[in-house]
Amino acid sequence: MSIITLTSDFGNLDYRVAAVKGSILSLNQKVNIIDITHDIQAFNLVQTSYIVRNAYKHFPKNAVHILSVDSFHNKSRKNIVCKADGHYFIAADNGLLSLIFFDIKPEAIYEITLNNRFDDIVNFTSTDVFVPAAVHLASGGLPEVIGRKIDTAKQLLFPKPVFNDSEKMIIGEVTYIDNFGNIISNISKDFFESSGKGYENFTIKFRNLSLSRIFLSHTEVVSDWERETEFHGQSAAIFNDSQLLELTIYKGSKKNGAKSLFGLNVGENIYIEFF
Repeated sequence: MSIITLTSDFGNLDYRVAAVKGSILSLNQKVNIIDITHDIQAFNLVQTSYIVRNAYKHFPKNAVHILSVDSFHNKSRKNIVCKADGHYFIAADNGLLSLIFFDIKPEAIYEITLNNRFDDIVNFTSTDVFVPAAVHLASGGLPEVIGRKIDTAKQLLFPKPVFNDSEKMIIGEVTYIDNFGNIISNISKDFFESSGKGYENFTIKFRNLSLSRIFLSHTEVVSDWERETEFHGQSAAIFNDSQLLELTIYKGSKKNGAKSLFGLNVGENIYIEFF
């Protein structure tokens, strides 16, 4: 079964998503096209990396993922295929793939050589370059046929938490805010546990607020399910299903979730003090 997934910052109002799907089906009507999301904030590579990193692993190996974010054509910028973790990823060489795979070494990277002759015209990168490359790979074609192997792609630094030993403190930051208004940090459970060895207690601090407990799931916030409704709106910290520290409001939403009530934005710091 051939699978091509689509991730973009196109939104669903304009023609672009339909154009990409139509182009795929024009080349191979048997391909399964799966939308990951088209609601990425314009050109937001960090947001894209979080979504794709947590989504692609649930697809079968050899799935092909088109990443049309910050992908408008520029002759001075390459378009690339990256094979990593048994999947193919197609994107502009804008650093996105280095954010997705900041802890995984890609198996191979190829510069796409389709449509890069001097007389070729690229009006829309996703249909003119990404789609033929994706259909070729999804149909079992070799990446060497559509590209030339290169040693590296553009690198961006994914924000990492640090541990300040003198202050006994983790300094992390907000990297993503989800559809429920939950605030996701870059502090992993492993980093928290390794940094906190030897300390009995901790306090999570952000803005002028603090929390002193981390739950293992959203539902663990509820201590008595017969009174579950009484816990609606309770603030909490959890390790989410990506094992990252998340600030949440139980049963919150975009309008009344952690984002609106805590007032935190992407890039703001979250601190964990040990004692």
